Amino acid sequence: MHLALFATLVALILIATLVPFSRATQWWIRDLDFPRLQITIVALVVLAAQLLVDDLADPVSQGLIAVNALCLGYQAWWIIPYTRIYPREVKAALGVSEAERIRILTANVLTPNRNTDGLIALIREHQPDVFVTLETDAWWQERLDVLETDYPHALKCPLDNLYGMHVYSRLPLEDAAIQFLVEDDIPSMHALAILPSGRKVRMHFLHPAPPSPTEHDESTERDAELLVVAKSVAEVDTPVIVAGDLNDVAWSTTTRLFRKISGLLDPRIGRGMFNTFHADHWFLRWPLDHLFHSRHFTLSFIRRLPHFGSDHFPVLVELAYDRVRGAAQEGLAADEDDLALAEQKIAAEPVEVDDVHEPQA
Repeated sequence: MHLALFATLVALILIATLVPFSRATQWWIRDLDFPRLQITIVALVVLAAQLLVDDLADPVSQGLIAVNALCLGYQAWWIIPYTRIYPREVKAALGVSEAERIRILTANVLTPNRNTDGLIALIREHQPDVFVTLETDAWWQERLDVLETDYPHALKCPLDNLYGMHVYSRLPLEDAAIQFLVEDDIPSMHALAILPSGRKVRMHFLHPAPPSPTEHDESTERDAELLVVAKSVAEVDTPVIVAGDLNDVAWSTTTRLFRKISGLLDPRIGRGMFNTFHADHWFLRWPLDHLFHSRHFTLSFIRRLPHFGSDHFPVLVELAYDRVRGAAQEGLAADEDDLALAEQKIAAEPVEVDDVHEPQA
């Protein structure tokens, strides 16, 4: 009886492990990139049960244990970089003046959520230099505008389709643009922020649509938007930050490809997953809200902030400009196959790298 149960469970774990090997873009394939943590936990529990109750001398049991252990190891390989046992990709900031720091808060508000007071309280408590809101419509904009005294520089694109976006900044913004890179109803925002030191930081804020049965059958739109931005920021000398709800997990093949092509760093590596979605379901949480940055920066801190009624937790990150110490930081490197795959994914949508607004310092 228990052997049949274990065989069924191991078969499901194996399928969930093998399917994402495909480069196919169908939503039901790409969505299996998301629950690697949950699959790892299930595989670990099943393996423990197998070792406790199986006849370890039985060849069938041995085979099932071996398959499950291989799946467990493979799934864990993807998520271990987002634990504290892994070396940090971004150094901790040391001795950098406040004038060379930038603090950014990103929050997907969930349009029907009406707890604006909760978000405003978090902003006033944590005092970001820039805060970015996603899924904000005209109702949200009207209420967030009370912060304009402290955040006089803004980009606003209120929409009723769950893809509105707003950027409010206490830092001056230059050469700013709102673009619709891949889809004509999904914006992205691009600007230079001027630090108190006078240094200019290039920022790109994104919220591409996910592959899902209610959005897009495939991930092509999301992948193309991420990768044209990745190519646009690759090897630029200006400090760069890319942030937003990317509707993809930190460890997915597409997010890893974004990191390889862009050369940007992930401050979560070696520090934690900082799972931001789903805020209401502790057992189904993934890191969907991201901030990547160039090697110009080290990290003061990264925090997941408290729930304020959205299905996402806000994220607060403070970076410190330190070109000398930052130069030794290394992220993922792209090979020829990665470059070819990026070109293939970009070519699937009517968008080119030159379409991305590149704020000039």
